[in-house]
Amino acid sequence: MHLAIIDYGSGNLHSAAKAFERVAKESGSDLAIKVTSDPDDVRSAERVVLPGVGAFADCRAGLMAVDGMVEALDEAVHTDGKPFLGICVGMQLLATRGLEHGDTPGLDWLSGEVRAIDTGKPELKIPHMGWNTLQSQKPHALLEGIETGPEGLHAYFVHSYHFVPSDADALVATTDYGVPLTALVAKDNIAGSQFHPEKSQKLGLSLIKNFLKWRP
Repeated sequence: MHLAIIDYGSGNLHSAAKAFERVAKESGSDLAIKVTSDPDDVRSAERVVLPGVGAFADCRAGLMAVDGMVEALDEAVHTDGKPFLGICVGMQLLATRGLEHGDTPGLDWLSGEVRAIDTGKPELKIPHMGWNTLQSQKPHALLEGIETGPEGLHAYFVHSYHFVPSDADALVATTDYGVPLTALVAKDNIAGSQFHPEKSQKLGLSLIKNFLKWRP
């Protein structure tokens, strides 16, 4: 069995793969970590990860350019119910649309839109970049054993846009940057993190471990 990390030309694939491999090894899992642009690898995977860095429209174009990948994703996630994790722009692509450099349709797996961060505070620079704690909005298996709140663990963020879900129930955790920003979303077998778990040290490795054992 394997976990598929999708390679569509837009993602921090090496560090993501290394982080998932480390956690799988340390947790005694025999799950292989496969970085792939082959839709058949996604169909046969036990779990699927969609990373993403850069602009929303560019990431969507890159994903659409991989022949058969969106169809394979839809089959794996919606038909077969496999656990899915989107990371950074990979999470944002779950939205109905993105408003970065125009209006670009997303996968529409979670209703909502990706908007520019507006803190209303000029001293808070955009992009939002650095280490922040998480504020849990609801219990979720991916946060099991992870300390949240002002004294909790820190996650690494770097983004100028954020996902605003229409369904409040999909919001699992936020982070504070003058205003609350979406940090973690989930619905059924679909989850997404705005922060980079592969760069978030203890918090990130714990979240990856939780994802590898998640049975939604």
